[in-house]
Amino acid sequence: MTETSLAPPRPVTILRRLWRDHRVWLASGLILAVLALLDPGQARESVIFTAGSLLHTAPFLVLSIAVAAWATATGADNLIARAFTGAPVVMIGLAALAGGLSPFCSCGVIPLIAALLAMGVPLSAVMAFWLASPVMDPSMFVLTTGVLGLEFAVAKTLAAVGLGIFGGAVVHWLGRAGGLADPLRPGIGDGGCGGGKVRDPKPVVWRFWNHAERRAKFGREALGVTLFLAKWLTLAFLLESLMLAFIPAETVTSVLGGAGLAPIALGTLVGVPAYLNGYAALPLVGGLIAQGMAHGAGLAFLVAGGVTSLPAAIAVWALVKPRVFLLYLALSLSGAFAAGLLFQLWGSV
Repeated sequence: MTETSLAPPRPVTILRRLWRDHRVWLASGLILAVLALLDPGQARESVIFTAGSLLHTAPFLVLSIAVAAWATATGADNLIARAFTGAPVVMIGLAALAGGLSPFCSCGVIPLIAALLAMGVPLSAVMAFWLASPVMDPSMFVLTTGVLGLEFAVAKTLAAVGLGIFGGAVVHWLGRAGGLADPLRPGIGDGGCGGGKVRDPKPVVWRFWNHAERRAKFGREALGVTLFLAKWLTLAFLLESLMLAFIPAETVTSVLGGAGLAPIALGTLVGVPAYLNGYAALPLVGGLIAQGMAHGAGLAFLVAGGVTSLPAAIAVWALVKPRVFLLYLALSLSGAFAAGLLFQLWGSV
């Protein structure tokens, strides 16, 4: 062993390793440190907002993490994957419908998405589910009906399912050309089948807790997914708190006011950085419509913002390769614009 190999690592090397392994946590800490120096009050509010958002999302995250870990430990992941196989048209339609009706938010469904992709489930079906899921769920339907009316709630539901079908169809067409192979980032879903194809199902051990190896597998999977989500969602909610603090709602109102085709396009684009969250955005859109904004622009704002909101976008970015992330954004924006335009045309009939 040479003298050089015994030398301790240089500080620069240590910092590089620290940034490489913990860059997400370090970014969150750096943001809070800068806030604490420049605006201590906002730093405190951001911490409270982030903690509250994580607590609000926790039930969905715990359920989805448990399902993903349970599927891995029991071997039921193969059966779940096989449920997403079959005729592409049927598979995409069912996935979009399930996404539009499921109670999971875009963050809570991440563990299931990662598991399905790792097992080789076609990206077309996964994308259909992924695009539809953050736009509508049962509680959101009820709240939308109360704030914006039943017609708007039905339109938003149809937009969610339609966006899923549209995205799934486009991904299926692109996948046939071979440009979307291996969508997951390196290191994500390594526990899945190595060949990227759905495995032949083996006997499922439902009572996995009776086997030490499967109990350990459940623990490793749950811990890994929890840590992965915790660091990315903390950063996402922290950035969302800053957006809420420094982008006044009046600014959004001045940009999206008015009627016609242009507000639909603006609603689609502005919905990306200005979207608050699914529940907070509804009163904002209600106020904009009361001030004269077109219903189509409001729907485009809600659909585009819901799919590309900071927590959703950061979760997607952390999970898939850049080309899939860019495709996700393109499908979200084009689908939201189309939904807003169709709703506007429906209202003018």
